[in-house]
Amino acid sequence: MPIANSNQNIISSAREELVVARQMHQALVLHFLEGLTQSQIAERLGISQPTVNRLIKRGRQLGLVEIKIKSPIEPLVDMEEQLLALGGISRAVVVPTVSDNQQTALQAVGEAAARLLMEEIADGDTICITGGKGVSAVVAGLHPSRRLDVEVIPATGCVQGKHYTDVNHVSTLMADRLGGRSYQIHAPLFADSAAERAMLINMRSVADVFKRAREAKVAIVGIGSILSDDSSYYDLHPSSSTDRAAIQRSGASCELLAHLLDDQGRVCDYSLNRSLVSLTLDEFASIPTKIGVASGPNKAGPILSVLRGRHLDTLVTDEATGERILAMASEKGLSA
Repeated sequence: MPIANSNQNIISSAREELVVARQMHQALVLHFLEGLTQSQIAERLGISQPTVNRLIKRGRQLGLVEIKIKSPIEPLVDMEEQLLALGGISRAVVVPTVSDNQQTALQAVGEAAARLLMEEIADGDTICITGGKGVSAVVAGLHPSRRLDVEVIPATGCVQGKHYTDVNHVSTLMADRLGGRSYQIHAPLFADSAAERAMLINMRSVADVFKRAREAKVAIVGIGSILSDDSSYYDLHPSSSTDRAAIQRSGASCELLAHLLDDQGRVCDYSLNRSLVSLTLDEFASIPTKIGVASGPNKAGPILSVLRGRHLDTLVTDEATGERILAMASEKGLSA
């Protein structure tokens, strides 16, 4: 067997073990600390009662139940609680950092976000997405057991070129994976002026897409870095890479739905923000469940900015990124 395939099988097996370990931890806590019956636990976790019975039995055999519950994912759960204590989100999901390779780490985060998405959606739901590497990783991690009658809607205009920047391409892939339908947006991500933006936003075909996006049940979005050379933002507009001085003067520290935000999560006074063909952040806020996906050392600062702006409900990241977020929060005097 080639070494690459062998390593992939090992990583895949480790992720499956993590899912089982997380379920075991939840079942033990609910049964021994919260006093729920096995049928109540099965309903809460969305698994069968025999599975709950096996998880509890196996947990006891492994010696996980003493005065307190011990679990291999306890450090992850502790980190999730610390991230919640920073404020700005109501749920955090942290996965182990399986590799120093950023693409491999992002793949694990994408798979965790994909599992979360599958728990959130049902037939008849609408999912609103951005483009980006993070959302593309979520799409790659989707493995539904059946076809779902869902719609996938772009939250922004389109940038053609690299596959991950093309929100129409990413939404089509997600819809294909889920068995649903995707809507295409026929407008660029950036207009040439604020006046042209207003014209595009009011075009019937574009207005219809954004109306559907505003009515979505779930949003899956990436969180972009700005100050690093590998930022995807500079793939979105031809002039942005030559306009870094103006971007820095605006105080930009991150990107969300292609809006440049400062370190408090506020929209910056920057020219491209005014010509952006996208949901506004106020419109985005009306979506009931907003899941942000990000991984990597350059994403810690942007994630912290988005938390301060209270733009998301859920954050999915990896352990190394989580550690960096908490360290930065401590350096800035924020409680964790």
